[in-house]
Amino acid sequence: MSEQASNPEIGQSIQTGAILTNYHDIGSGEPVLLLHGSGPGVSAWANWRLPIQGLKDQFRLLAPDLAGFGYTQVPEGIEYSRQLWLEQIVAFMDAKGIDRASVIGNSFGGSMALALAIHHPERVNKLILMGSVGVPFELTAGLDAVWGYEPSEDNMRAIMRIFAYDQKLVGDDLVRMRYEASKRPGVQEAYASMFPAPRQRWVEAMAHEEAQVRGIKHPTLLVHGRDDRVIPLETSLTLLQWIDNSQLHAFGRCGHWTQIEHAAAFCQLASSFLKAD
Repeated sequence: MSEQASNPEIGQSIQTGAILTNYHDIGSGEPVLLLHGSGPGVSAWANWRLPIQGLKDQFRLLAPDLAGFGYTQVPEGIEYSRQLWLEQIVAFMDAKGIDRASVIGNSFGGSMALALAIHHPERVNKLILMGSVGVPFELTAGLDAVWGYEPSEDNMRAIMRIFAYDQKLVGDDLVRMRYEASKRPGVQEAYASMFPAPRQRWVEAMAHEEAQVRGIKHPTLLVHGRDDRVIPLETSLTLLQWIDNSQLHAFGRCGHWTQIEHAAAFCQLASSFLKAD
C-alpha cells in the first residue's frame, strides 16, 4: 500500500506559486477555509480531522498544509514568513476557484486568517479565531517549548501535555504518531528555521498592527480555552476589544485543543455562527 493510500494526512496536491500544496477538500456547501496551528509535526488533517467529520455535511471544508508543515512541498532555501504564508493562501484560493470563504484559524493559523481579512477583505465572509496569535502578548513558557521542540518521544509527550487540559487525551499512540510525523526528512529542519530563539520576536512578527485589526469589519467568533498554556486567553480578550463585530466563547477545562477537547460543542458553535444571517 502506498504512503498516500495509508496516510490520511496526505490529500490532494495543487500548485500555488512555487509551492506544491497538500490539501483536503471535503464536504459541500459554502466554502470554509481551515488554517492549522504551528505545533511540531502538525498537518491540516491532524489539526482539523474532528471538525472536518463534524462539519462536512454542512460546508465545503478546504484545509491546506501551509508551507513548512505537513506534506506540502517547498523549494530549497525558502524563507518562512507571514507574507509567504499569506501569498500561499491567496494562491490556493485562486487555484481552487474560491473567490470568497469563511475562515477558521487555529493559533498560528489565526494570525494568518487575520492577515487574509486585513489585506484581502473581499476574500473573507466570516472569521473564527481559535486560541489565536496575531496580537502582542508575552511569550508563554508553553509556546516557547512548542516552538523550541527537538524530536524525541519524551519531548513530544511533554508538548502534547502542554496542549491538552485533559491529560487522558495524550495517549501513547497519539504521541508516537506525532513524533514520527515530526522526524520525517526535512520536517524538523523546516520547523527549527521558523521560530528560532529568542522567540518573543516571532510573537511580534505574527502580530498585526492594532489599527489594522480594528479595521476588520467581518463578523468574528473568538474561541479560546480558559486553561490554554500556549496562547493566553488575554489574546482573545484583546481581539474582542479591537474587532467591533466580534463575540467570544471561552471553554472552561480546556487547553489549546478546543477543536479536539470540545469537538462536538465547537462544531455546533461554528455551524451556528457560520449559518447565522
